[in-house]
Amino acid sequence: MSNHFANSVLATAAALAFLSLAVMPGTAQEQGAAKKEEPKIVRPKPGSPPPPRMPDGHVDLGNGKGSWNAYVIKDFTGHGWGDQGVAKQFERGPQLVEKVVEPQMLPWAQKFVLDVDKTMSKDDPEALCLPPGLPREDATPFPFQIYQLPDRLMFLYEGGAHMWRIVYTDGRKHSKDATDYPTFLGESIGHWEGDTMVVDSIGFKASSWLDAAGHPHTEKLHVVQRYTRTSLDNLHEEATIEDPDTYVKPWTTSWNIPWKAGITPLEYICQEENLDVKHLVGR
Repeated sequence: MSNHFANSVLATAAALAFLSLAVMPGTAQEQGAAKKEEPKIVRPKPGSPPPPRMPDGHVDLGNGKGSWNAYVIKDFTGHGWGDQGVAKQFERGPQLVEKVVEPQMLPWAQKFVLDVDKTMSKDDPEALCLPPGLPREDATPFPFQIYQLPDRLMFLYEGGAHMWRIVYTDGRKHSKDATDYPTFLGESIGHWEGDTMVVDSIGFKASSWLDAAGHPHTEKLHVVQRYTRTSLDNLHEEATIEDPDTYVKPWTTSWNIPWKAGITPLEYICQEENLDVKHLVGR
């Protein structure tokens, strides 16, 4: 696991070296006396070539020529919550999203996030090697690939318990029983809107967190992700979160994911390696 952690750190550093950072104005929350930094926008460097295209004219989302080199986003709201090392447990680091958002949470959800913060995310389901769910799967610091088939997309993830995901693009609607048999990644249906792949997902287990900050959800979670390959080297993702049992109204976050040509996801068996969770006590 240490090798994967080291590789993840190096991958994140490489991704940030490739990208230019600019501060995005926004409202930073405070907790106690610790003021959290405003998040920083991650943008690809200008001058990247346009995205390649498939024979049918749609944008090529990768198809094995490399991988999307995801980096960790611990707080999709941009406020810098989420687990930190002991030396920085009271600091709020910048989160690499495009803007600060203020999701209006129901009281139980607000309390849940505060409790997660008090215990430094020690009960994070992902730490127990459970799949991260959506949209967190795309913000876990391991590479992933997208394959375009005539009737579906296939997402192959190195991290997040080495998951795969099917997005049906054959025009079907959601199954009538999609919410009766919830799964970690839900049921996903996609379609093109110009050069953007729009993926609508429902039917989630309630046991995952949206991020390491502990933003929760119920089985009524509905996620809409918009994938746009803006250039050869960049995938822009926008995710809208809707869950009437957790949030007063839908909220949206967005970020960029850099492309790394020639790399492929490796085998990663979290179940065999993460043996230290029982020692986490929070603070």
